[in-house]
Amino acid sequence: MGIFAKIAAGEIPSYKCAENDEFYAFLDINPLAKGHTLCIPRREVDYIFDMDDDELARFQVFAKHVAVALRRACPCVKVGQAVLGLEVPHAHIHLVPMQSEKDMQFSNPKLQLPQEEMQAIAAKIFDEYQKL
Repeated sequence: MGIFAKIAAGEIPSYKCAENDEFYAFLDINPLAKGHTLCIPRREVDYIFDMDDDELARFQVFAKHVAVALRRACPCVKVGQAVLGLEVPHAHIHLVPMQSEKDMQFSNPKLQLPQEEMQAIAAKIFDEYQKL
């Protein structure tokens, strides 16, 4: 079982932002911006385009709902989406609050936020997600 599957199963702690039976969202521990969230399928699949069409559609809708909650919790111009997938062999979608397109540059320095702030951000996103 890979690291993201262990996170989704609760075997490794995370800053949970949203979840359902199929998908899980949590804060990136090396965020580009406050609220940078990862959405993953609970099922282990390495490549997002190996998901069947229906599962991929449900995954994208889940990410959309998380993005709506994220934007409410962390005001921004837009929430950017990126699918990279080389660093961890588990399909995932990055959702990044953006004030400008420069905020989506993964070469930017990563933020180091205290645990209490990460917990507070995750709780705000989770609360907003629950309202949808």
